[in-house]
Amino acid sequence: MDVIVNGETETCAENTSLADLLHQRGHTAQTVVTELNGQIVPHEARQTTLLHAGDRLEIVHFVGGG
Repeated sequence: MDVIVNGETETCAENTSLADLLHQRGHTAQTVVTELNGQIVPHEARQTTLLHAGDRLEIVHFVGGG
């Protein structure tokens, strides 16, 4: 199925959780904020949040500076 990740179409398997997709892309849970279809998804809900065809996901990285 196709989902939109940061404005780009990406194909993933049916029943892929948000946590699975983040892991596949090499993201660690503590370094990103996720927004699915305009709603922030809390870290603790990512494992049980399943993606569906056409979903729009934004992954925002924390950047340190000083």
